[in-house]
Amino acid sequence: MAKLRKLGRRTDHRKAMLRNLVTSLLKNGKIETTEARAKETRRLAEKMITLAKRGDLHARRQVLAFVYDETVVKTLFDEIAPKYAERNGGYTRILKIGPRRGDGSEMVIIELV
Repeated sequence: MAKLRKLGRRTDHRKAMLRNLVTSLLKNGKIETTEARAKETRRLAEKMITLAKRGDLHARRQVLAFVYDETVVKTLFDEIAPKYAERNGGYTRILKIGPRRGDGSEMVIIELV
């Protein structure tokens, strides 16, 4: 069974936060967040891109159930997924940018390759 990071939040808050992070990543191409959040975001974003590569109606509905913005789903299926047609996974990159000033938490930039 896969271990997931709890990120110090209740289940509903954690799921909503990760859905927001994935939606923002797919919309903007890159986001700045903490390392733990980025690792969970990468896991979910790669699943969404793999579903989009399938391209069928069921995959589109599964992505729509997770990603908040319908325009992001459209760009995911029309632009992002074809870009990764030959790539088997590894659609994102995590770059460390140092500790956060307030609490020293390790900050990273997660971006689409």
